[in-house]
Amino acid sequence: MRSSDAVARAGMEAKLVVAGLRPVHVPDPESRDVLVAVGDTVEGAMEACRPALPGSGERLLVVVADVLSRHGVLRALKAGARAVLLSAEATPARLAAAVHSAHRGEGRLSHPVLACLLNGSPEPTGQGRRPGSSPLTDRQLEVLRLMADGHGNEAIARTLSCSKHTVKNVIYELMGQLQVHNRAHAVAHAVRTGLI
Repeated sequence: MRSSDAVARAGMEAKLVVAGLRPVHVPDPESRDVLVAVGDTVEGAMEACRPALPGSGERLLVVVADVLSRHGVLRALKAGARAVLLSAEATPARLAAAVHSAHRGEGRLSHPVLACLLNGSPEPTGQGRRPGSSPLTDRQLEVLRLMADGHGNEAIARTLSCSKHTVKNVIYELMGQLQVHNRAHAVAHAVRTGLI
């Protein structure tokens, strides 16, 4: 486990323990231990683990970061990262799955990481998103918040003083922008990525 932030490192270590894994602070260079690098950005996580990465790229690496950028994810993958996760989605189960996959030599990229790579945008995405940089409009965010609170289309329309048809259109548009399949998926994605 490597991180320049002691609090972030302690949080990830706790998740590893909950998942039944034993964190090691000084990995054996000859072992097949998986190195988990944690940082506020992918670049920060990579910098924290640089001394532990051999030049040959043989170290099994999982990167966990608050914010993703296309450049950072590509850099991590070129350095041999087998998995990249957003901190917001790094539950003990997902972290354990990423570590186990890396140990087997398999790759694992979550939906937000793949979206970051595929959209080609250099802008950071993730939990650390700057205010005003949301991919959604203010109206879409308000509808998403009301959906998260369990309101149906009629209640959302009354709250926002608009028609049910307008609410349906806003939901359709935000689901397309977030590339999600249904309302529950939209809310889960928004919570994981820090939109709401």
